[in-house]
Amino acid sequence: MSPLNQPWLARTITVTRSKDVGLVGLKGMIVHETKRTLRVRSPKGVHVIAKDVISFTLDGSDLVIEGSEVLQKPEDRVSRRYRRNR
Repeated sequence: MSPLNQPWLARTITVTRSKDVGLVGLKGMIVHETKRTLRVRSPKGVHVIAKDVISFTLDGSDLVIEGSEVLQKPEDRVSRRYRRNR
């Protein structure tokens, strides 16, 4: 099963690209997800990050997820079909 169709709570996120350069390299645990944001707990505190401005990986995988492609509620994202070009 693709990481796009799995729950993301308690998984480790690493921001690989962002429109906000201060977020690049941010690593932490996802503690909450909404339609447009991720709340991430890192050693520097809790950050609320807009999905549409970041690209990220989960648990150190090679799959880079474009945040703008996953702008759904978590419960809708889990059951959605994504293209295979990943």
